[in-house]
Formats: sequence, C-alpha cells, structure tokens
Amino acid sequence: MSKIKVTQIRSIIDRPKDQKLTIKALGLGRPNWEKIHNDTPQIRGMIKKVTHLVIVEELKD
Repeated sequence: MSKIKVTQIRSIIDRPKDQKLTIKALGLGRPNWEKIHNDTPQIRGMIKKVTHLVIVEELKD
C-alpha cells in the first residue's frame, strides 16, 4: 500500500470545529507537524476537507 506524508502548513485558529477535529484525527495540531499515513479513501476524504491547511506528498515504497 502506498504512503502519503501530510504536513500542516496553516494554523487551526479561527477555523470551524469540524476542521479542527479533522486535523486532530490526522495526527496534526500545529504548523509544520508531519504525519505519514496509508493512502486510503478515508484519509483522502479527511485531507480534502482541510486541503487549504495541509500539503500532501506521495512517498515511494
């Protein structure tokens, strides 16, 4: 299974509660925090919800 690296680039201050909870569910919380996830439809859906707050990079196996 391929992996993706999600990096938070913007703060969650003054964001709606659902976006804050999505960032927490992705394992992030502050700008410049990174987390590696499996590339699944569930993770992609969470990323789509907060795409303006994160950067996604595909990792080679």
